[in-house]
Amino acid sequence: MSCPMCGGDTAVFAVPEELSAHAPDDTDRVALCGDCLRVHASDAPVTTDSNRPLAEIVPATDGGAALALVIGMLDSLALNRAAIVSCLEYAEAEGVDVHLALARLDDSVPAAHFDIERRTTQLDSFLDS
Repeated sequence: MSCPMCGGDTAVFAVPEELSAHAPDDTDRVALCGDCLRVHASDAPVTTDSNRPLAEIVPATDGGAALALVIGMLDSLALNRAAIVSCLEYAEAEGVDVHLALARLDDSVPAAHFDIERRTTQLDSFLDS
């Protein structure tokens, strides 16, 4: 499946039921673009193979789906604060090192539609409060 915004390849994740309220359009699957990092609702099959975009950074697990949801909300921290915290806590409980993943994304995805490093710093500041 291709990203509707940039045409990049996407990885599709099943949204855990506990996080469905945070998914775009209340969908049960989301697609994360490997080029621009936009996240959108998807009806494509879940991609679990090792050749999918960002496979080495975002695992094909429930924790990876939670991380994908976080990534999709990082362009608007203020509006999505509660949802981001919920998804971060879920991802970390599932064994995802969110800070390491965001650092790797910052190094690997130069065309992200937001400044990953800046958003990570902002994210840290409101998680500490």
